Amino acid sequence: MNVAAGQFAVMPDWQDNLAQCRLLVSQAIEKRVNLLVLPEAIQARDNTDPGYSVRHGQTLNGPFIQGMRQLTENCDLTLVFTLHIPDDSGRVTNSLLALHRGQVTARYDKLHLYDAFNVQESRLVCPGQAIAPLIAVGDLMVGVMTCYDLRFPDLAMSLALAGAHVLVVPAAWLKGENKVHHWQTLLAARALDTTCYIVASGECGEKNIGMSQIIDPMGNMLACAGLEPGMIVSDITLAHVEQVRARLPVLVNRRFLPPVLG
Repeated sequence: MNVAAGQFAVMPDWQDNLAQCRLLVSQAIEKRVNLLVLPEAIQARDNTDPGYSVRHGQTLNGPFIQGMRQLTENCDLTLVFTLHIPDDSGRVTNSLLALHRGQVTARYDKLHLYDAFNVQESRLVCPGQAIAPLIAVGDLMVGVMTCYDLRFPDLAMSLALAGAHVLVVPAAWLKGENKVHHWQTLLAARALDTTCYIVASGECGEKNIGMSQIIDPMGNMLACAGLEPGMIVSDITLAHVEQVRARLPVLVNRRFLPPVLG
């Protein structure tokens, strides 16, 4: 099946961001894409105001989500992204949503909040408390992670041991010293750890690196975006996952017990 990662620079107005998503979904439909991954926290962002996206979070019944649902109503496309959803504590969750045929088919609240490199995501965001169930897309099972989760191999391993063939990663990976190196290395490492495909979407723009990637279960880059808005596409197959796992049976050979969420 065809998978894609789209990237753009998130803007302050949710309607502008919805228009960007509409363009990417339209391109994906033209290319017969089955799974499209978009970046993290795409409903609103102001690079001069760290709390802007949180203050402009929307509920599942809000106009941004309703617009996104409409984009998938008449096509056989699974669409994955994250946004901020207000909760009862007065903060928000950083929630990954999967949409198919106009419905929310999965939700995952980000487990590992980005309290690193002089940023404190947990100041405004509540952490998730559960690993999301896998999503079936065609004959492949898809596990979901969000941005900083990529640095924690136990989550990727948990998803692979549960049966994932593909791991998707919406992200807003901040620019900085060694950050491109970390992004590229961690994506390849998680593919090799789990013998899964990786479909990772990175927001581009002034603060984030972009560089969306699709990686195969042997850690080979199948497609990579640059710094500008756009979309990358690649064909992936269950047969290739099975072939790699027959040659490199790390999931079978491992000696440690499966990770447990604390």
